[in-house]
Amino acid sequence: MPSDILCFGEALGEFNQTIPREPTYLFGFGGDTSNCAIAAARSGASVGVIGAVGDDTFGRAFMDLWRAEGIDTGAMRMPPQSETGIYFITHGPDGHEFAYRRAGSAAARFTSADLPVTAIRAAKILHVSGISQAISPSASAAVRLAIAEARAAGVTVSYDTNLRLRLWPLERAREVTNEAMRLADIALPGLDDARQLTGRDTPDAIADFYLDGGSKIVALTLGKDGALIATAEERRIIPSIPVGAVDATGAGDCFDGAFLAEWLATGDPFRAGRYACAAAALSTRGYGAVAPLPRRDEVLAVLG
Repeated sequence: MPSDILCFGEALGEFNQTIPREPTYLFGFGGDTSNCAIAAARSGASVGVIGAVGDDTFGRAFMDLWRAEGIDTGAMRMPPQSETGIYFITHGPDGHEFAYRRAGSAAARFTSADLPVTAIRAAKILHVSGISQAISPSASAAVRLAIAEARAAGVTVSYDTNLRLRLWPLERAREVTNEAMRLADIALPGLDDARQLTGRDTPDAIADFYLDGGSKIVALTLGKDGALIATAEERRIIPSIPVGAVDATGAGDCFDGAFLAEWLATGDPFRAGRYACAAAALSTRGYGAVAPLPRRDEVLAVLG
């Protein structure tokens, strides 16, 4: 059966520092669209992944993880003699810091010819991100084609800017992500990223930028302050919930997956925003991007 939500992007092996200032790292799984896919699946959605992982220990571990989470891997490639990218997270007084080893990875070598067009046309939502486009010119072109195929088939397009200036300069990021956002039905930016990408400062001005550009729904994450959900007719600030936060890695990706799953189930962006804010907050209670991602019953329990 076709997946309702298809997440297209880069999966990365994760090594997360669990004891500050000590070289003790916990292996886990990362990559923004993979995190989004798992969050959506744990929220009850039918989910598939698109892209490529390496023909190595990390790539095989990802395939096992996705299958265990009930995620369709039929459109995920594993080219022979390829490698999966990895990254390291360290924690300090200013928050978490990332160091990447991803050059020449299987995901970065993905091309338009590798796209599973049939799966994209059969989905209900295609989710991609700025990172999906920043890792290489060929991957960026593949994302553009995926968006075009989705729109031609009437598939909803979701886009998270996820700005990473280590991957490309700001001017190029603005050009590419703003073009993609004009084609996206659901815009999922973070406040800090959006300020740099749009030149606007306030949440309302940023929402106006994306709505005027063509997005039908803007879900602007505001960190611990929750999210601004905006449509052409209405907008609301959705507060977060108080938790004992340990590690915010992947919280934005959790928001994306939870939002898409709940929006697909209800058609209500404000209800989806409330659910996603709670899910994202709960995801900060443990280390790593995937392990703390909550399941639907946990989110519903805190929402009463």
